[in-house]
Amino acid sequence: MKSNLSKMPVYAPITQNEPMEAIGHRIQAFAATRANHPALISEQGTLSWRALLDRTNQIANRLRDEGLQIGDSVAALSENSADYVALYLGVLTAGGCMVPLSGMASAEALNLMLSDCSAQFLFVSQKNRDLFHSFQPGLKGLSADRIIALDDDGEGIGETLSDWLGNASTEAAPADVTMDDAFNIIYSSGTTGTPKGILHDYRFRQRQMVRMSRFGLDGDAVNLVSTPLYSNTTLVSVLPTLFHGGTLVIMAKFDARRFLELAEAHRVTHAMLVPVQYQRILADTEFERFDLSSFKLKLCTSAPLRPDVIADAMARWPGNIRELYGLTEGGISTSLDCATHPDKWSSVGVPTEGAEVRVINEDGHELPKGEIGELVGRAISMMRGYVNRPEQTREIVWESPEGDVFYRSGDMGRIDEEGFIHILDRRKDMIISGGFNIYAVDLEKALLAHPAVDDVAVIGVPSEQWGETPLGLIVLKPGHKESGPAILEWANEKLGKSQRISAIEFRDELPRSTIGKILKRELREPYWQATPH
Repeated sequence: MKSNLSKMPVYAPITQNEPMEAIGHRIQAFAATRANHPALISEQGTLSWRALLDRTNQIANRLRDEGLQIGDSVAALSENSADYVALYLGVLTAGGCMVPLSGMASAEALNLMLSDCSAQFLFVSQKNRDLFHSFQPGLKGLSADRIIALDDDGEGIGETLSDWLGNASTEAAPADVTMDDAFNIIYSSGTTGTPKGILHDYRFRQRQMVRMSRFGLDGDAVNLVSTPLYSNTTLVSVLPTLFHGGTLVIMAKFDARRFLELAEAHRVTHAMLVPVQYQRILADTEFERFDLSSFKLKLCTSAPLRPDVIADAMARWPGNIRELYGLTEGGISTSLDCATHPDKWSSVGVPTEGAEVRVINEDGHELPKGEIGELVGRAISMMRGYVNRPEQTREIVWESPEGDVFYRSGDMGRIDEEGFIHILDRRKDMIISGGFNIYAVDLEKALLAHPAVDDVAVIGVPSEQWGETPLGLIVLKPGHKESGPAILEWANEKLGKSQRISAIEFRDELPRSTIGKILKRELREPYWQATPH
């Protein structure tokens, strides 16, 4: 019996007779063709493809022995590790739907996620034991014997992974799945609010894994993984590397110096990074002493990479940079080849193969090139929808005059005359002051041009005169002591009259998510707590 998840609507373009090779089937060949080739390198050592497949197949066979059906959800709460990767592959090999959970989520949100996806199993690492205990009392429908510790220490969680596996067979018996079957559910929220489960099917991931191999994420890749596996950012590069039999070098937690050490030691060729990681790596005082000549390509996503950071990386770090822009939901998909288009570093590139991006106004009407509106997109990879949330799924859909389904991005932007996409702001982060739309990115660019400014976020705060007004939150570079009024005057001279920043406040650091996005909602909250907004 299959899960009802496969019955959700299909919005992605359908291609007749499209070749399908499920990852659980494909990787089995590597036991013979790449038996001794390193599959995973972590602080615990190196795991060959033969060893990884033995572990993967044991997990898959044990899950099936426990009654897992095609499309059933298996959740995990863990930092990156070799066993986590084996679990991910084991769930897919068994035909299950993987649900990676965020360690940044609240206890309430985690309970909602586990209930929402009807998790049949939960795997938890020791590092997340206290978080597990905070939501364990509220768990319903998940028996204790289906909660497993994802390492060799089960204290306070349950049976260890090794004990749970016992003498499970290593025989390869991957489940027969289809393009419509559930692959994974990625939750889009977790720190506050009601989380939305984004369902990806095999069609979504199959197309993505094939497309990403064209960037060199193939059997020859050595991919350094430093962002968490619960993020789609990470999976975009991890899954193609595994699908093609390459090597993953895994970091449990990002550290700039350790990243450089691992990159040099293992002759890393690829890495998926977020903007703040580029900044921290390039700022390392000993960056120049590391041999990074093996790098072929660095990828960047989650937020636009600043042109000055691109310039610094292109000058000092071997290999090209390719910036990717898209939604976890799919639909929008663009790519910027930084070596080929040095004059377009302020953009996020052009639509990828099979993708289309348009701009619409508040009434849903398409706008011509150059005009600012909400970006909407259609691509070969599009989610099936938000699990158990048909109304919210409908809200993300924009139907073109031709009758095609596009996904709304929530991002304000424009398309220039050459077809390159420029992102201005999240729609919800746009500041409306005195009736004028102000895009924080324009103000942030002006502030970042000041030699004393290291990091910045501009937010809208209450104003009796204007409704709301821009406030600049700044982190100064080490050794600088410029005053707020001096920086404010300097920046406002470069901005239009309707864009003027009202004030500057200094911060030691800006709050960021685990994939580097500045948490503007968290920054705005104290200013609006006593003011309706």
